[in-house]
Formats: sequence, structure tokens, C-alpha cells
Amino acid sequence: MRSAHYIAWLLTASLIASVALPVALSALGGQGFQSAAAAEQKKPSQRPRKTRRIPTMSERTFKKLAAVQEAIDLKDYLLAHKLLRDMEGRKGMNGNELGQIYNMQAYVYFSQEDYEGAIRSYERVVAQGDKVPEGLEVGTIYSLAQLYFVTERYQKALDSMELWLSKADNPGPDPHIFMGQVYYQMKDYRRAVPQIQQGISIAQERGTAVKENWWQLLRYLYYEQENNPKVIEILEILIVDFPKREYWVQLAGMYGEEGYEKKQVYAMETAHVGGFLTKQNDLLSYSGLLMQEEVPYRSAKWLSKAMDDEIVEETSKNLQMLGQAWQLAQEVDEAIPVFRQAAKKSDDGEIYARLAQLYLEKDQYKSCVKAADDALRKGGLKKSQTTHIVRGMCLFNNDRLTAARVAFVEAGRIARLRKDNANQRMTRQWVRYIDGEKKRRAALAASI
Repeated sequence: MRSAHYIAWLLTASLIASVALPVALSALGGQGFQSAAAAEQKKPSQRPRKTRRIPTMSERTFKKLAAVQEAIDLKDYLLAHKLLRDMEGRKGMNGNELGQIYNMQAYVYFSQEDYEGAIRSYERVVAQGDKVPEGLEVGTIYSLAQLYFVTERYQKALDSMELWLSKADNPGPDPHIFMGQVYYQMKDYRRAVPQIQQGISIAQERGTAVKENWWQLLRYLYYEQENNPKVIEILEILIVDFPKREYWVQLAGMYGEEGYEKKQVYAMETAHVGGFLTKQNDLLSYSGLLMQEEVPYRSAKWLSKAMDDEIVEETSKNLQMLGQAWQLAQEVDEAIPVFRQAAKKSDDGEIYARLAQLYLEKDQYKSCVKAADDALRKGGLKKSQTTHIVRGMCLFNNDRLTAARVAFVEAGRIARLRKDNANQRMTRQWVRYIDGEKKRRAALAASI
């Protein structure tokens, strides 16, 4: 049977696993003082302590506590509460005995997820002052800080942890991380930052691992303060220590926001080589950056592969982006079938209009006229006069002068309505040229 002097049940709070700060509490018990508070004090005390005169626990109290322990082991919490109430009401109990009773009572409440009850009992432990072992008092203060946090009494959580730090020997990083989390919940980001920084510094000085979620929280705090250089600094650590897609993508985005375009491309390139770009938006962003940096051929190759691998959906918009990449890479033969596929899926005729221009450049006049007709039929063109002009040029080059003249006249009419002076002049020039060409041909025919 465990000695009552050693029955010290304390709860510990797990640290956040993300910026959302989910908190899970677990109870720790067993022989010796085992708790997060104890774990925080790794080295021997460096400051003299006043020896406490702890009242002796009677054999009767010891046996009663042992009975409570058995009820707890059987998860018979109603019986445990009854036994503890009976003990609490007994006359002549000293401070140490009451402290042990309240400590076990707190554990029973905690096991029943009655955090308010656990808080009341732990507060009674602390109220016994130097009548309880110092380890029990200090550990209880730590537990209270965590319970106050869970019940959203953030200022009390901070006050308790400050008190704990004043009593603890050589505390580790966790109390500072905890206080940073509390300030975060209070939206006091300015005070949260130095606490998280201090926790990380202590861990680094001790050669212990800095947890990923500590960096995550610090990154978020800096981001909220619009301190982009610090956000970048932390992301550069995260991609090395915890390489993940989200950190690479965020780092590239931050480089872009700060105007480091080359670094942005290098980050996305490295992430792509490392297999971290696994989502459609990632690959579309990567392809866009490559086009922006004037390497459209690589953009087209990777985007085409992403579509083949069914990572990027073959929507009209995405196909248009691929077609633009091929076009910028001067691979018009590759661009044309992609634009044709995109045009079929588009809600308007803009891509058909672009396709008509490509056919004109390739001297494919019949295909040019058809694409222009499809564009005008589908509608929704921002500058339909331009499409009529392209259509007229293709008709002219296909030696269909009368149809070409009709196209240019229509283009001129739309240009006048839209006050497009440049295209008005162009259409007039084409109409005059066609009229002249028709007269020249008529005169030539008459002379034969």
C-alpha cells in the first residue's frame, strides 16, 4: 500500500498542437511527486530554502487515505467523495492531513471532469500554506494555473504560473510556453511573443528539442503583428526541422509578399523537387511563377504533367493557362490544341478569339475564320471589333474579298459605337484597300 505522504495526484495540461490551441488534460498519479511541475525542475536547487515543519500524519488518516485510494482505483468516485467528506469533517485534523485530503479530492473531481470542483479543492491545498510539503504546494499551484486556463480564467492562470515560477528551481521552457498560450488566448500578442521566445531559448540552451507547435505559435504571433521578416525567419527554420508542404508554400508566399521574387521561385522549385507540391493550387502557383520569371517552357511542361497526373483539373481556366505557357514559350503548335480544348469548355468566346489570332499567325486561314465565327457566336467578347478584324484578315488572305470587306465594315461599326478610334482607322484602311484591290483586279480582267 502506498504511503499517504506520497499520494499526490496532480493534473497536467498538454501543450497546443496547433494555433487553435486545443487543450487536453490528463491526470498523473503514482508513487512520488510526478507532475509537469516536477518535470520542469531538472537541476538541484541553487537557492537556500527555509525548512518546513510539516505536521505528522496520524496512522488513522493514513489508513483512511489508503481506503480512498482503493475506491479511486476501482473508479468508485461516489465512495471516494464520501470517505473524503467524512475525513474532512473530523475534528483535530492538521494542515498536512487536510492538504492531502483536498489533494485527493481534487483528483476525484478531475476524474469526473468537474474542473470547478478540482479548482476549489486545489485552492484549499494552497490555503494550508507551509503546513503541507513544499513540493505539494508548488505542484498544486502549477495545476491550478492549468485548470484556470481550461476554464478560461486567463488572468488567474497567469498569476498562478508567475507564482509558480517564483517558487520553482531552474524551470524549463514549458511554463513560458504556457504563459505565451494564455496571452494568445487573451489576444495580447505583444506579451505572448517574449514568453514563447524565452521558452524556445531555454530549450535551445538545454539542448532539448524545440517543439514544432512552439514555432507555429510564434510564427502566427509575428504574422498578426505584421512582422514579415520574423515570419520568414521562422518558416526557414520549419522547412529544415519539420519539412512540410504548408511551410514551403507559406515561405514562398511570404518571399513574394516581401518582393523576393527569385527566392519565391527557388522555394517553390525546391518544394516541387522535394515532392511537397501535391495540391492543384500549389502547382498552378508554381507554373504562374515560372511564367512570371520568363521560363514558360518549364511552366508548360510541369503544368501539362500535373494534368496528366490528374492533380490539376482540366478546366477552361487551367487549360488556358497551359496554352498561354506554350504560347509564351513560342510553342504555338502545342498551344493551339490546348486553347481549342479550353475554348470548348469556356462560357464565352474569348479563347476562340485568341485561337483565331494564333491561326492567323500560323497562316491557317480557314481555321482562323472558323475560330472567329465560334468566338462571335459564343459571345461575351470584350472587344468583338478586334475579332471581326482578325476574321476579315483571314478572309482576305483566303482570297474572299467581299466577305472580308463585310467583316471590316462590321468591325468599323462596332468600333464607332465603342469610340475605338484606332480600330476605326484600321477598318477604313482595310475597306479602301479591298475596294482598290477589287478595282485593280476588275481592270486587269477587262484588259485581257
